[in-house]
Amino acid sequence: MALTQVRGYRRLAIAAGLGAAGALAFEPFRAFPLLLLAYGALVLLLDGSAARDRRWRDAALTGWAFGFGFFLVGHYWIGYAFLVDAEAHAWQMPFAMVLLPAGLALFFAAAAALCMIIWRPGLQRVVVFAVAFFTAEWLRGHIFTGFPWNLPGYGWAGSTAVLQSAAVWGVYGLSLLTLLFGASFALLANRGRAWWFNAAMTVLFVALWVGGAMRLLGATDATVEGVRLRLVQPSTPQPEKYAPENRQRNWRRLVDLSSLPAAQQPTHIIWPEAAPPVLLEGPEIAADIANLTGDSRVLMTGQVRVAEENGQRNSYNSFAIFGPQGKLIGTYDKFHLVPFGEYVPGGPLLRAIGVTEVAASTGFSSGPGPKTMMVPGAPAAGPLICYEVIFPGEVTSEPRPGWLVNVTDDSWFGPDTGPMQHLLIARVRAIEEGLPIVRAANSGISAVIDAHGRVRASLGLGLRDVVDANLPVALSPTPFVRYGNVMLLTFLLMCMAAAVWPPSSRQA
Repeated sequence: MALTQVRGYRRLAIAAGLGAAGALAFEPFRAFPLLLLAYGALVLLLDGSAARDRRWRDAALTGWAFGFGFFLVGHYWIGYAFLVDAEAHAWQMPFAMVLLPAGLALFFAAAAALCMIIWRPGLQRVVVFAVAFFTAEWLRGHIFTGFPWNLPGYGWAGSTAVLQSAAVWGVYGLSLLTLLFGASFALLANRGRAWWFNAAMTVLFVALWVGGAMRLLGATDATVEGVRLRLVQPSTPQPEKYAPENRQRNWRRLVDLSSLPAAQQPTHIIWPEAAPPVLLEGPEIAADIANLTGDSRVLMTGQVRVAEENGQRNSYNSFAIFGPQGKLIGTYDKFHLVPFGEYVPGGPLLRAIGVTEVAASTGFSSGPGPKTMMVPGAPAAGPLICYEVIFPGEVTSEPRPGWLVNVTDDSWFGPDTGPMQHLLIARVRAIEEGLPIVRAANSGISAVIDAHGRVRASLGLGLRDVVDANLPVALSPTPFVRYGNVMLLTFLLMCMAAAVWPPSSRQA
């Protein structure tokens, strides 16, 4: 095959192009065949690396180039965050746009080099590829606080039916299967008899689609009695949010939107991440919240919370629940902070050269972890602030909540791709956990998502309005909730055994 023969810069350019094309599988493009074909073509490129003297170096460079194209296209929207306060942060944008994809691509470089240990012709190399790149994806999602954005399983954005399998083995399990399926297309380029594996993987995914479709057919539109939600989307541009001259206007906007008339009055009002332009303290603020909640309503909101602790003043990206008459029920502090957005790793050293937090002038402190909060008049809720929702298996605590509340400000993520990818990730968390997710976003997309990952109600990007909806019911704990990654680990061990099994005398 021609792909096994290309060398030098042409090889790296092809690998980067394949990675860029594969990233188009994710929102908003949903071109999932491109991801599968990109993995298959990468296997053929690694075939060429295995035939060369410097196989390790050649494979690592090929994997890195693929990863650079993949992350550059899939994560380009991160650059928007540096334009919010362009005067302070625009100079960092080119570095972030290049260095982040380059750094994340190192995971793929390591995976490609690892493949060379036992790379063999035929079917086994497909399994070796899937295991190595799955390991890279798992590490990417866990080390250095983790960034499991655009995992291979999210490439099935266009099929809610296929995504239903996440209820069994989570998005990581779906990612491993996706890697195997994509890599198996390389077998069609050979004249051996291992083409059957690609056919088997095709049948498997058809079965996943059929099973998911049947699961969706059995889904109901049941809702929690007596709970009427109002999601407030103020759509305040980020540069205007905390400007002193706009604070009163922005506060009144939140209160006025929350007070809009409705045929069925809301029982629970939800504001986005850090929506209030002021600290929620003082008699005037307390009076407004008490008036808004009245005798029976509940306000749930993101906020910036400041606390005096051990002689110092710490700030938290926080979430608060106010009951009737404005009584504070409880608070939750974000624990998965965004590196360079909400804190600077190795802060003093990098601050010395001018690197500061993009989303917080002095940085946030982190909270203790997931929390289940009691909510008057509704099931207990699990709050998640912004990108905390992207971490599979790390979004709930005991006792199990009846719903998840994800407050976010996706105006940092740009006008389209970033917020749409974030919404998809929230939908997959709902499927994994069997819990509805209610998502209030400053500039959109605010949505009520049921436990099957279906969007029941939403408000589009850039709109200033409210969306009223009932709260969908939770499902019984899914297999993923009950058993965690047991099924995934079992399948992974089977793949690892197949990868190292002594080859047959007849190559496929």
